[in-house]
Amino acid sequence: MPGPLAGVRVVDLSAILSGPLATMMLADQGADVIKVEPPGVGDLMRLGPFRRGGLAAFFANANRGKRAITVNLEKDTGREIVRELVKRADVFVQNFRPGAIDRLGLGEPALRAIRPDLIYVSISGFGDTGPYAQRRVYDPIIQALTGNVAIQRHHEIQLPDLVRNVVCDKASAYTAAQAITAALFARERGAGGQHVRIPMLDAALAFFWPDGMMAHTIVGDDVDAPGPTLYEIYRLTETADGYLIYFAASQDEFHGLFRALDHPEWCDDPRFGGYEGRGAHAEELGAVLYEAFRVHETATLIERMIAEQVPVAPVHELEDVLTDPQVAHNEILIEREHPSAGLVRQARPAARFERTLTEPGRLPPLYGEHTDEILAELGHDPDARKRLRAEGVVL
Repeated sequence: MPGPLAGVRVVDLSAILSGPLATMMLADQGADVIKVEPPGVGDLMRLGPFRRGGLAAFFANANRGKRAITVNLEKDTGREIVRELVKRADVFVQNFRPGAIDRLGLGEPALRAIRPDLIYVSISGFGDTGPYAQRRVYDPIIQALTGNVAIQRHHEIQLPDLVRNVVCDKASAYTAAQAITAALFARERGAGGQHVRIPMLDAALAFFWPDGMMAHTIVGDDVDAPGPTLYEIYRLTETADGYLIYFAASQDEFHGLFRALDHPEWCDDPRFGGYEGRGAHAEELGAVLYEAFRVHETATLIERMIAEQVPVAPVHELEDVLTDPQVAHNEILIEREHPSAGLVRQARPAARFERTLTEPGRLPPLYGEHTDEILAELGHDPDARKRLRAEGVVL
């Protein structure tokens, strides 16, 4: 059975991660996504590290399930090919800096004239207007502006640090994918086409806000129970031979933790046994827990804490993730043979649909891999395609 977005066609002019990851999610759910790349390099992520056979890991992880065509947008004929694609499309996605796509004649008003019900999606760093609108931007810049860097502070070494993955780009991608499906749903109910704008700054701050900005949500000086925030209590726990991560929130979980550490007497200790006592003696509790954890080895503690229903996990190295029993049980990881890159491992789509079953989309496309196929669908015969290549319009 086809995926929930079967029959939806997406023209994707985006690059790097925010747009490509969003459209890959649509492709995984059944949409026909046509990735349009410029001549030369194409999407810059094709030059990323961990490459083989014309395929780079970062590119592969954001472009599964798509068809790729190479089009020179500097030429009128190239832009006309994009317009032909849009005539047959439901969604158009671009993440150029504001104004650049309009100068190519592919802005929202121009494309709506040829496809009135088009869902036109613009992903930008800061939005179309404002003091930062024309700045170049990448993920760490947005991290710095939205508070992500400020809270990455070790409790002993109070220096800010980056979140070491492109969290803001990915937040923008997930926001875009959800917004696109919402716009398609609204169109089905009669709302027509519309322009969906997604500034990375907005998406990243909205993603960060629920927990990261708890201390700045209820406004005023009369707020009850100020702190601690999650970023103040999230930390590694040192054991006799390494580290683990646990999180105790409920009364039962704290009491289970005390028993796992061979200190059941703390359950009845007025300083630690109840919520108010732990709040008033947090520093003292932290000190005794620190010493208690360092007596036991990691594996022993994890076994005891699981038995006591205390949320706990080892600190996996990346290689450990690949062999984790629950990861294996969920069949999250898939391996497929790419014709030129060889064996490729990826995480499968996380959403499992009961009725509109989905399978991971086709293998990530090589540069311009489907140019002839797509041009043929547009009615360009072999001679016409040969002329377009001779003129440098496609590769």
